[in-house]
Amino acid sequence: MRHAYFLTGTDTEIGKTFVTCALLYRARRLGLTAAGIKPVAAGTDAAGRNEDVECIRAASDVKLAEDVINPYCFAPAIAPHLAAAEAGVRIDFARIAAACASARQRANLVIVEGVGGFCVPLGGDRDSADLAVALALPVILVVGLRLGCINHALLTAEAIAARGLTLAGWVANRIDPDMARAEDNITALRERLAAPLLGSVPRITGGQPAEAASYLDLPPGF
Repeated sequence: MRHAYFLTGTDTEIGKTFVTCALLYRARRLGLTAAGIKPVAAGTDAAGRNEDVECIRAASDVKLAEDVINPYCFAPAIAPHLAAAEAGVRIDFARIAAACASARQRANLVIVEGVGGFCVPLGGDRDSADLAVALALPVILVVGLRLGCINHALLTAEAIAARGLTLAGWVANRIDPDMARAEDNITALRERLAAPLLGSVPRITGGQPAEAASYLDLPPGF
């Protein structure tokens, strides 16, 4: 039993990495081997490490080679197409597909975390949505619960469907603990998104994704 998903979000900074890691921990608790990869990352520390990549590495129980878990890593924390252009690098989807295939050979569950929102440019006339199409994976959508999230979620779901991809499930992530009528927003999305709600993740003090695992289910099929 091997499954892989492309995880995207309604925007940047809405908890994609947090949910990616939480889903990996959830899979591990179910006795599955789990691995995450982040094909494109931007922003590194003094040692050249990207925080998101390190979080995914820690949540995975399958140890992947560096060029598999993170084929492209750029130092400046800017839009990936700008970072790639500054570095003189073309983001090669074939290289990312090979990394994904390698991970899928070793784990029951592989989550490929996108960068930014679903249609973030990756260089030339290609974007993150094109990458999802190239990988031909069902999509998990992280909805950052804040004012405006219903519109963002529905537009993203339309973009996913327009690319011929399957929305396998969505996660409500409470990034704004003071959001008014959060439950009503979740209800509105459940009525409008043609995919199962995999869980509603509360704001967790300390931000440890392992603690969020119990709030999530894996997509149907496990």
